[in-house]
Amino acid sequence: MAALLLIPVFFTPIWTIKLTAPQYPQGLGMYIWIDDITGHERHDIQNINILNHYVGMKEIDPELVKTLDIMPWVVGGLMALAVISALAGKLWLAWIWVVVFIAAGSAGMVDFYMWGYEYGHDLNPRAAIKVPDMSYQPPLIGKKTLLNITATSWPYWGTLWIGLSLAAGTASTTWNTFFSKK
Repeated sequence: MAALLLIPVFFTPIWTIKLTAPQYPQGLGMYIWIDDITGHERHDIQNINILNHYVGMKEIDPELVKTLDIMPWVVGGLMALAVISALAGKLWLAWIWVVVFIAAGSAGMVDFYMWGYEYGHDLNPRAAIKVPDMSYQPPLIGKKTLLNITATSWPYWGTLWIGLSLAAGTASTTWNTFFSKK
């Protein structure tokens, strides 16, 4: 079941970031998928990149985010390991799956934080707008105001499926370790 719960991760965004500002009262947003970054609306990424240009931030280009090339393989590997664990019926293999899953998720969150850090701190010194000692790192989770822009960042549907998969696999493994008749 844990492997099956990961299938929707390939078809739903795992994270969402939204920016609101006086010049964009409806907001601009992006979805982060397992292998892509898209706008909430058709031109959102383009408009975010225009705003970012003025303060010296790099352009959001999914082709430059190498993690997006790796994530489908990581999730596919977790699915395969879940199936192998179930078919082999070995609890130690299921516990390895739990540990690898938690390690991969933790590494993914650290990578996402580091991407946001670099994105918000590595600014072009020739930017049109410069505010001394200002960085533009979006929040990992929650809400943050950067100049006149409010950025919000939240897990999205894909993260729900990831959490359900981990919960189902961990619950099954725990149950079989401590409560099943041998």
